This record gives sequence, C-alpha cells and structure tokens, in this order.
Amino acid sequence: QVQLVESGGGSVQAGGSLRLSCVASEYPARYCMGWFRQALGKEREGVAQVWTGGDNIEYADSVKGRFTLSQDNANGKNTLYLEMNNLKPEDTAMYYCAAGPVCHYTASERLRPANFGSWGQGTQVTVSS
Repeated sequence: QVQLVESGGGSVQAGGSLRLSCVASEYPARYCMGWFRQALGKEREGVAQVWTGGDNIEYADSVKGRFTLSQDNANGKNTLYLEMNNLKPEDTAMYYCAAGPVCHYTASERLRPANFGSWGQGTQVTVSS
C-alpha cells in the first residue's frame, strides 16, 4: 500500500490561504490521488482528485474556483498539493490525502472515499470568522 503523509494545516481567518502537502512513499503510474476532508460530526467528503501524472482534475462544487490541486512527481518528489484560497469557516475540517487504483468520473462514484484504499493521518485546517 502507498504510505501518505500530509502537512501544512493550521489556523487562519476567513479569506486566508493555506497550502497542504502530501508526500507519498511511491507514485505509481495511472493511480488516483485525492484530497478529502471530514468536519466534526460529518461524513468524510471528497475535495479533489487526479490521476498520477495527469491534468484532468475533479473538484467538489463547494471548492471550485478556490482550491487548486497540483502534483510534483519529478525526481522522486512524489508530492500532491492542495492550494486553498479564500477560505471559509465551513472549510474547517481534518484534511486527508488518499490513493486508489482508479479515478472515477461518474456522478455516483467521483470523489467517493470508498474508492480509495490508502490514507494519510490527516492535517487539521481551522478557519475562523
């Protein structure tokens, strides 16, 4: 299984920005990498996903235009990023990096946590109003 370690979380005021990083133990070709989040008392939800080395990125509607997923797998860096701008209090959550064998694009399967088998330990993001 791919080992994942997130970092970059913190506390910011509404309107602020954060950049999350996720370092993977390996970066298989044609693997699906994603960011998810889970607020206290709520279910885990998908934020963004992409094929390793690809550029077709899927975003949750709630973050489109504010969050940007990128990746750097050159020279063994094996890192997934999530640039978060114009943060809102409702973005407060534990953010997780995940990996799975397939990126799904249908309405029912896209950004679905059950499709990802490897997870990091999470990094907390807190946005105050």
